Amino acid sequence: MKKLLLALSATTTLAGPLFAQDLEKDELTFGFIKLTDMAPLAVAYEQGYFLDEGLFVTLEAQANWKVLLDGVIGGQLDGAHMLAGQPLAATIGYGTEAHIVTPFSMDLNGNGITVSNAVWDEMKPNIPTNADGLPRHPISAAALKPVVEKYRSEGKPFNMGMVFPVSTHNYELRYWLAAGGLEPGYYSPENVTGQIGADVLLSVTPPPQMPATLEAGTIYGYCVGEPWNQAAVFKGIGVPVITDYELWKNNPEKVFGISSGFAEENPNTTRAVVKALIRAAMWLDENDNANRMDAVEILSKPEYVGADAEVIANSMTGTFEYEKGDKREVPDFNVFFRYNATYPFYSDAVWYLTQMRRWGQIPEARSDAWYDEIARSVYKPEIYLDAARALVDEGLADEADFPWDSDGYKDATPSGDIIDGIPYDGRTPNAYLDSLPIGLKGKQTVVGTEVKG
Repeated sequence: MKKLLLALSATTTLAGPLFAQDLEKDELTFGFIKLTDMAPLAVAYEQGYFLDEGLFVTLEAQANWKVLLDGVIGGQLDGAHMLAGQPLAATIGYGTEAHIVTPFSMDLNGNGITVSNAVWDEMKPNIPTNADGLPRHPISAAALKPVVEKYRSEGKPFNMGMVFPVSTHNYELRYWLAAGGLEPGYYSPENVTGQIGADVLLSVTPPPQMPATLEAGTIYGYCVGEPWNQAAVFKGIGVPVITDYELWKNNPEKVFGISSGFAEENPNTTRAVVKALIRAAMWLDENDNANRMDAVEILSKPEYVGADAEVIANSMTGTFEYEKGDKREVPDFNVFFRYNATYPFYSDAVWYLTQMRRWGQIPEARSDAWYDEIARSVYKPEIYLDAARALVDEGLADEADFPWDSDGYKDATPSGDIIDGIPYDGRTPNAYLDSLPIGLKGKQTVVGTEVKG
């Protein structure tokens, strides 16, 4: 009913862009997972930005990331809030093969790594403290290593959860573990568990089920997006030990994914969708996050994230609570527009591909040119800039807010912005892989249970 009323309102006022473009398709269904970083979709709907573009959008929560991807491939969904690794993996044929593209990056940061209370108690003696007695952040996985070794000596495997094999969460959890000297395990064409040679056994758990799975003792920790780290704090069952902002400052997160066929057949519609999403991202970050409590109220609705507003606000409004009562200022924990967050940079795509190669999901060495070619086939900044130009021309966005002259590659991330002190330059992916102490390098492959080469 609300969608109908909004549509009638838009029609009676004859809003400008609604009648100013020839849309190939105006009724669309988009999928999402119940995470706070689906916010641009919810905001574009609730603020009427989709309707301003003449788009009648239905948003549908999906059971898990595979169902969501299958929906986009099969055409049941016209697009979706996606893990950044999903379009890349589908395009190179890892898992389900399909050409998925992204013209819009959903956000930066937004994830955390949480451990159970029992594991936290065992980690704490290994963590330096500040003058106020609170743990010094960022917390290295080196503090977890003696705990994992103790469990191994007792014959107990150390299990942790992540949301999907090609998720940011899988790669961030692996990055954190490896930076602390723990082996997170490898994939091979014959063994896709990702647990070959692992000190810590990682497995898939859907985001909303993370706290319950932790409480049940099935896993000892997990990496997930909000609000499911803060939910563990509120339930008193776990402690987030590090955010991905501390792991890699302003790291890329989710993307908006569509099939390449949809983009080719519906260029005007695609541009209209991206325009609405850019406006939503701008709204989320404008005036130093002044709209975030309104966004929290939107996201707390059962049709979106459905968590308590208090839990969502704990991270969405510029703070993050670690151990109960240890709430700290993290104004950039969720970034939706500033720092060119919405621009689909090739260098972001390349990072995900390097992590796929690092852990064996890409089983053989690839040239630097290959990484660039795949990035360009999936990430579509030209569509994004076309939409941004239209918004500027309509007086809805500022020219200065977009990287018009970018070649698609960010400047190298400096060593001080990454937990292991190893800089990242998307232009030289193989040199970057060679610089990482744990993970496949050069022509190395995984054969059976061993790394060869």
